[in-house]
Amino acid sequence: MARKSKELGIVKAVDHAFDVLEAFSGDADELGVTELSKSLGLSKNNVFRLLATFESKGYIEQNPKTESYRLGLKVFEIGEIYRHQSGLLKQAVPVLKKMVARCDEAGYIAVLRGWEVIYLDMVDTTKSIKVISRVGKRLPAYCTAIGKAQLAFESEDEINRVFRDKTLKSYTGHTITSVAELKDELAEINARGYALDRGEYEEEIICVGVPVRDYTRRVVAGICISGPDFRMSPERIEKELMPLVKGAGAEISMRLGYPASG
Repeated sequence: MARKSKELGIVKAVDHAFDVLEAFSGDADELGVTELSKSLGLSKNNVFRLLATFESKGYIEQNPKTESYRLGLKVFEIGEIYRHQSGLLKQAVPVLKKMVARCDEAGYIAVLRGWEVIYLDMVDTTKSIKVISRVGKRLPAYCTAIGKAQLAFESEDEINRVFRDKTLKSYTGHTITSVAELKDELAEINARGYALDRGEYEEEIICVGVPVRDYTRRVVAGICISGPDFRMSPERIEKELMPLVKGAGAEISMRLGYPASG
């Protein structure tokens, strides 16, 4: 009965779309509309429209010489995201739980994608006054500690590329709105190994963030401790929270294969 219910919920157009995408998992590097139409039992018009949709999103590319189609880079990117996140969260969440248990402030993990960070997971505080969850959200990396902690280890060329056509919007009176000023702060973060967000995205919310590396020594994520400013004094940040989040970042990195002496 459950299986039948699931089958009834299948959207045929989406089902056909995935049939087209999965057809590229064979040995052939490229496939044409006629070939796909015959192998899948779909009309040429239907196949062409599905391919055009995938092409517009970057999942399929058309070879201009042969006019046949092949998988696009977006498929690779999605696979890489899954590969990193599945192992990343498995290793990171237990460490975040230990970190949060010690300070009783919210702990986050996020990944950098261009000029934004995507929040993957959090471990919340038990306190009644807490920050609103950011899990699943994309936020500007330049005004979040967890984003700046990752941007700080990108090359200058990459920073220039990412922010070339971007306007650094001001969210609060503390937001950095100049790329030159951002670069100066990123250089400081790189030197000291952690980043601060002093109400730069949301007023009265303070965050302390550090990068996470994997066995390739690349920065693959960031973690942070986040809380209301009345609990996040400079003294507490320096003596308790900064060492705690740096230690957690180092432990997650080691779990991902980063050398302990790195």
